[in-house]
Amino acid sequence: MKKPKTMDPEELALFRDSLSDVRPLNHDTVVHRRAQKPRQAVQQQQQRREADHYFSDSYQPALPTEGPMRYVKEGVSSYEVKRLRRGDYVPEVLLDLHGHTQAEARQELIALINACKKQHLACASVMHGLGSGVLKRQVPAWLTQHPDVLAFHQAPLEWGGDGALLVLVDIGLNDEG
Repeated sequence: MKKPKTMDPEELALFRDSLSDVRPLNHDTVVHRRAQKPRQAVQQQQQRREADHYFSDSYQPALPTEGPMRYVKEGVSSYEVKRLRRGDYVPEVLLDLHGHTQAEARQELIALINACKKQHLACASVMHGLGSGVLKRQVPAWLTQHPDVLAFHQAPLEWGGDGALLVLVDIGLNDEG
């Protein structure tokens, strides 16, 4: 075992003298929030504004109480709902709302519809789940309020059944031609 090195008393006095003006540092704890990318923060604010603009929680549309959940926008052929039910449209994008709050679900729906329009995706599947039924009641009410939703129908079993909707989005191809 090695002996610890001891300092000469003169060196120890010199060391203490050289540290006589030193004061201990104050350690303030500062927690920095993770900075969001500016573009991401702007997009989130825009989605919140759009959700508030399009969706009202107090609006209750006249949707069917019996049978599968379905809707067709006025001026759109009822044949489109039939095509959704039969599976003629295959969802090109899926949105799973399980575990989301109502506010998050509203923002996600806006983001989904915007993404469908931007990427020219006509059909989407929105999985709201069954759970307590809050999103199952609210998602169809919100979708009927959005001007770019042409129709929706309860999804076939392979796309979620009772816990999902197939949504037909107006991607604007007819407007451009």
